[in-house]
Formats: sequence, C-alpha cells, structure tokens
Amino acid sequence: MTHSPKTPIQFQCGILMPNRFMLAPMTNTQSHNDGTLSDDEYHWLTMRAKGGFGLTMTCASHVQQVGKGFPGQLGIYADMHIEGHQRLASQIKAYGSLAVIQLHHAGMRSPYEVIQQKAVCPSDSEKHNARALTLDEVHELRNDFIAAAVRAQQAGYDGVEVHGAHGYILTQFLSSKINLRKDDYGGSLQNRARLLFEIVDGIRTACGPEFLLGVRLSPERFGMQLEEVKTISQQLIDDHNIDFLDISLWDVFKLPEEEKHQHQSLLEHFAGLNYKHVKWTVAGNIRSGNDVQHVLDAGVDFVSIGRSAILHYDYPLQVLNNPNFSPTQLPVSEAYLKNQGLGPNFITYMKRWDGFVLE
Repeated sequence: MTHSPKTPIQFQCGILMPNRFMLAPMTNTQSHNDGTLSDDEYHWLTMRAKGGFGLTMTCASHVQQVGKGFPGQLGIYADMHIEGHQRLASQIKAYGSLAVIQLHHAGMRSPYEVIQQKAVCPSDSEKHNARALTLDEVHELRNDFIAAAVRAQQAGYDGVEVHGAHGYILTQFLSSKINLRKDDYGGSLQNRARLLFEIVDGIRTACGPEFLLGVRLSPERFGMQLEEVKTISQQLIDDHNIDFLDISLWDVFKLPEEEKHQHQSLLEHFAGLNYKHVKWTVAGNIRSGNDVQHVLDAGVDFVSIGRSAILHYDYPLQVLNNPNFSPTQLPVSEAYLKNQGLGPNFITYMKRWDGFVLE
C-alpha cells in the first residue's frame, strides 16, 4: 500500500499524526548536567516541530541517573525534570506536531566519567567496567521506566517511545551474547524479552489506552539476531498493545549481515511482519524526497529522519513542496548549522561525524 508523505496517520490510541515525518531521536549533548532542559535543546526541538515534522521525538532521555549515556543528556528520572518537559511538550504541540519522549537507559554503555560509578548491565562485563543488576534492581529498573512515562504524561507529552535498540540496556537484556543471567530475565528469548514486555505493559496500564506508546528496536550489532528481533516485534504487535514500532536499520537499503537472511533486504524482512493495527517506522540513510517515497512505497507507515533533519529544520516542508528534494551537500559550516537551530555543544558533537562540519 502506497502512502503519500502528507497523509495523516490515525494511531490505535486515537491520536492523529498530521503527516508521515518523524524527527528521529538524536543525541545532541545540549542539556544541563543535572538532566534539566536547556534553551539550546528546547530551540533545536521546537524548531523541528515548526519545520513540519508530524511527530517530534526528543533525544534519548534517561530514566535513572546511573543510566546516563552522554554528557548534556536530557533526563526524566526525577520530578525536577518535569517543568522543562512541560515547556518543551507544550511548544512542540503548539506547532501542530506530536510531542513524544524517548525513554532510555544506557546500561553498560554509560561512561564512567559521566556517571562516576560502575555502569550496570544484565551480567558482569569486565570489558565495559559494568556490574550485573540484582533481581531487585531489575524490578526497580522496570518501575523507573514506567515512572518516567508517567512523568512524561504529566508533562503533557502525547506519548513515549521505549528505547530497546542500539546496544543500550534493553538490547543488553535481549542479547544472548551479553545477557548471561540464570533467573527469569535470562536464558530463553522469552526470558530475555521479559523486561521489555513488562515495561511496555506497565506503561500502558499506568498511562491508559489513549497514550501513544512505541518501541524502538534494531536488528543487528550487539549480539542481536534478525530472527529474534522479528519474533519480539511480532509479539509486541500481537500481545502488548503498542501503537507503533520503530525499527532502526542503520541503512534502510542494506542487506542483513547474516548470510542466511540475505535473500531479502532488512526492510523487506520487516515489511513481512503482520502489523495489524500497529504502525511502523524505519530510520537509516533516508536522505532525499525520493528515499522517503521509496520507504513509504515499501509499506512503511512513516519515516524517521535524522541527518537530513539536522541539515534542514524544515525538511518535511521541503519534501512536501518538492518530492525530488535533496538535502544540501556536505560538509556544511558551523554558521549554517547554527542557522538550523543547533547550539554550540551540538555543533561540537557533529564534528565527530566524518566530513559533516567544515573544518
């Protein structure tokens, strides 16, 4: 089924997304050290809502202090964060965009210099200087994800996305390579997925049927197996009352890394699931207006835009006005990025991307 990028989407929870463009959740290192919202982060995100994104998602926002993944991360682990989130969510919504926060915990990927203690993980990991969570701490982690969703709802967000991708703590639980637990949260795929399912079910119960609830998964790296991620995806659709699934493919046009699955692209693998009432989005290398249409033609409900949204705050409007739109050529100057609403810390962070910022 082919979608036009300008057609609205009605989610199962009843919420309407005005078009098919979502701002991908992006690390931008712009908020204050205590996790409270900065003006730079506020400006970056609200400018995207103004630029026509139908859904504006925050960067990964940590649900426990020990789960902080990078300096300047926006937090949602304490009530002191609510005020900033209220300001952010209300302005995103004032521009006609859906306001969604991504709930995150970095687990073993929390740098020691950022959290000033050993990182936590499903199992001990010497390589990452991380210690195993006790069973009580696993339950606490689940409850903190749910409490963060409740805070988000209090702050006025339309919904939340649970970050189960990119090697962060929920991926660590899902991964048979990283998760070596012997209790109810380790071993079989069902056990490894238990924490994710409990978090999703807990958020739905706490926040009610009209709150937008999505999950982000990624099928490769960090010991993730394509078949397992497809199984978990289908279970989320079938049994766990989510509104959307966000599949981060790194590159929507690539073949799977596992040779036995290379008869189809990664995108085709996920297009083969039975989505029923659940909408789905993908991220990874969607640059031009033609890329957007290609992905929508593959049956995807809406596109997640990262890099092109950094380059053009109004990327959706550009594509809607010109279906053949291509983003500006790299590298770009610091002045250009400032003009697109990036603060100094975000511009510095973007210098890590090879060939992005003009030296």
